[in-house]
Amino acid sequence: EELLNQLTGPSAYFFAYLGAASAVVFANLGSAYGTAKAGVGIMSMCVMKPHLIFKMMIPVVMAGVLGIYGLIVAVLLNGSIT
Repeated sequence: EELLNQLTGPSAYFFAYLGAASAVVFANLGSAYGTAKAGVGIMSMCVMKPHLIFKMMIPVVMAGVLGIYGLIVAVLLNGSIT
């Protein structure tokens, strides 16, 4: 284990936590972008066919789930950092 500490150094923890943080940031950026695009699609669909509004909610929910997946990945990465 001493050899492993000499090879990696203290910067390994920095990059590990940076990776976990970037998992949350990029997943939530994608989730926000997907929610915005799906919201625009819902609004344009409501003008033409108002009875389909509840079917159009599925992309918004799926885009929100993307942010939760990023949080789960960050928690798993945080747990594996030793």
